[in-house]
Amino acid sequence: MRISRRALLSLFPTAPLLAAALPPAGAAAAAPAGHARLLANTVAVFAGTPESNARPEAAAKLAAIDATAGTRLAALDGAGQGELFRGLPLGTSDSNLNASFQYLYEIALATRASGGPESGLHGNATVRRRVIDGLSWLHDTYYGDPARGYYGNWFNWEIGISSHVSRTLVLLADDLAATRPDLAPTYVATMDAYLRNGENGDVDLDSRFHTGANLADITMNRVLQGAVLGDDARVRKAVADQLTVYRTIDPYQLRHGVTDGFYADGSFIQHASVAYTGSYGTALLARVVQTLKIFEGTDHLQDRDLAGVVRDWVVNGFAPLIFEGWMMDIVRGRAVSRTTTGYAAAATVVEAVTDLSAHMAGADATALKGYVKFLKETSAAAPDPAGFVSPVTVVRHADILADASVPAADLNAESRNVAFNAMDKTVHRRPGYAFALARSSTRVSKYEYMNGENLMPWFQGDGAHYLYLSGQDQTRAFGVDYYTAVSPYRLAGVTAPVETRRTIPELYGTLWYDNPEAGFTSSSEAQNTYVYFPRGTNAFSGGASLGAYGAAGLVQADDAAYAAKQAGTLPDDFVAYRNAEATKSWFMFDDEIVVLAAGVGDPAGRAVVTTIDTRIADPSDDIDVTGELRDGTAWSGTGTAPLAWLRYANAAQGTAVGYVLLDGPRPTVALDTVTRSRRVVRAANPDTPVSKKVFSLSVERPAAALAHALVPHATEERLRTYADGPVSVLANGVRLQAVRHTGLGLTAANTFARGTHRAGRLAIDGPASVLLRESRDGTTDIAVADPTTLRHTVSVTLRGRTLRADAVDDGVRVSPVPGGTRVDVDTWHSYGRSFTARLRP
Repeated sequence: MRISRRALLSLFPTAPLLAAALPPAGAAAAAPAGHARLLANTVAVFAGTPESNARPEAAAKLAAIDATAGTRLAALDGAGQGELFRGLPLGTSDSNLNASFQYLYEIALATRASGGPESGLHGNATVRRRVIDGLSWLHDTYYGDPARGYYGNWFNWEIGISSHVSRTLVLLADDLAATRPDLAPTYVATMDAYLRNGENGDVDLDSRFHTGANLADITMNRVLQGAVLGDDARVRKAVADQLTVYRTIDPYQLRHGVTDGFYADGSFIQHASVAYTGSYGTALLARVVQTLKIFEGTDHLQDRDLAGVVRDWVVNGFAPLIFEGWMMDIVRGRAVSRTTTGYAAAATVVEAVTDLSAHMAGADATALKGYVKFLKETSAAAPDPAGFVSPVTVVRHADILADASVPAADLNAESRNVAFNAMDKTVHRRPGYAFALARSSTRVSKYEYMNGENLMPWFQGDGAHYLYLSGQDQTRAFGVDYYTAVSPYRLAGVTAPVETRRTIPELYGTLWYDNPEAGFTSSSEAQNTYVYFPRGTNAFSGGASLGAYGAAGLVQADDAAYAAKQAGTLPDDFVAYRNAEATKSWFMFDDEIVVLAAGVGDPAGRAVVTTIDTRIADPSDDIDVTGELRDGTAWSGTGTAPLAWLRYANAAQGTAVGYVLLDGPRPTVALDTVTRSRRVVRAANPDTPVSKKVFSLSVERPAAALAHALVPHATEERLRTYADGPVSVLANGVRLQAVRHTGLGLTAANTFARGTHRAGRLAIDGPASVLLRESRDGTTDIAVADPTTLRHTVSVTLRGRTLRADAVDDGVRVSPVPGGTRVDVDTWHSYGRSFTARLRP
């Protein structure tokens, strides 16, 4: 018989633990001088300084702090039985308990934020006493007995509540020392007792819960607790634990088995296998920049270039994923179903970069400040500094914007292709647009569902793409309304079987599959592996970058849950869905993205739909759909037709996308008005109806081969040129897919099987991704990658005249062979990265 987690917790005696953890009363008074600096820095981070708060730019932030506290005090006054704050009944809701602690923190913050409105909150000893009384009552009644607590979400008990409490203890440290010296050590002991996923009430670096952004949060809480108690050992242990977050993840030499964190190619993973730069990644960025600020002037981070490490995260990890102030949807996990937008996610980056710039010097500082200005100028919804955490940051942001010596500049080159192969994502940027591609594999999850969020995510990692157009408000094109209005089976770029799937709540009546006997509880490893974020069963997912050009490939397959169900390792009542099959490539140039698909179908005999693109528009937008048939006849409207090309234009938003149909069955054009509630994608969303015009271009049947090009901002005249245009398909099968772009002198190929595959001048020992560019001056550039991450060596032969190596990456060897030149690349343990070589006659 299995014992429930809560019952198991009740077996641990808490009284001895609490007694052993309690330092002597008044310990805070004995804090070393460094701890006093930590406390002062922390107050400055959250409440500002007299200097920052005297600036007019901080007034809106201070007013917001004050207004929030006033609202919380009114709720405190109106509380009923079993509540500390009106509307937050306690005893069974961990979310309400967490919110109650948050409200106390927000009141305490207003009492420390000087320079705000004349509300009487700043320095108000009576209000601070009410906060202390509230802390005491919550501990005595609902929090202080860990055997009774720990229901609901583990995050609230181990991170959320501790964050609010730790900050409140810092803000009220002097008051607590004077009136309740026992309360801080009592709370710290209880917080240790709730750290159930740790070891002996402390961080456990071997725990899957103590990684990445979560570890940064936990360790920062423990730093603040140590500073309040004057416990130097606690602070130093927390610092040492947090420093592990800054290490680049080496997938071949994992430390503590942790895959969460930043990789060499800029990828960020959380939850072991979820691409998460835009949510957990932004939380981590915010926390580590706060770390730099809180430890300033102490000896804890001396001789460490942590600011330089974080700067590299921003340049290589965050900046490629932000387009005109919008954080791309491919790295936001389940957060894509929330009503908070990609602009809000990017605002967190702006806030962090603003503060990070103060820890840099010279050109690095200028570049970061210029990026802050650039995002302000290009975003359709620039961040409101009043929403920043710190008044100090608000003032620093204002100073950057006012500094005429700093030019606004992107951290990205105008043209950039980034293969985030460690998280199975690709970003292709050009002036006027950005193309983002979501892949998955045996290494990276297909999607993330959790806690009733992202209810219909099934195909989000199966080659779903997002084409962001310059000058557009992306909230009208993507984000929660895109997922609400667009069928989950018809996301742009997806091949899906025609069937109806049910969400987790529909299947099981709860927010997860509940079967403790089989190892399925809300946060179990089985739940993560098969329900929350299942990985794929395909090894081929990746691609190569050559300068600003790219190739990516994916072999679409089932997820881990379906494979396990077929193997008989999951319970009979566990529901798993079979996927369609397809082999796909994306070749990314300047004016177009060429997409090939082969072997599109379903072994089970179901109908299959491949969606070339889907776009949404407001109901009042004037949508114009025009095209030309293969015989040259003009065409417009909707329906199925033998199209040579199609153009979608939205005059209201000033956007247009062209589609060149290079090969395949007749596509179907649809333009419908859809109205759905945002609650269909997230249970906690307001029941707000969303009405959108939904345009789709799709192929409604299996196909041996499909080929098309996406052409951003295309005119009809431009689309007509593709009849004799620069793009030609060299091969499109399940073993080899390749194209040639004559205008750029580029040949791009993905080989999906073993053996030698020929494409133009290339003879490729597959599987591999290869880009070849031949310049008029005789220079030949080549990029090679192993999308399987499993090969020791990839060999490519360039047929024709013999070439010599001019510049090559480490691990690349160039040698003459009869009839050409051979390039051998040592790809073992490279995790899919690109190797390049420049060759000359």
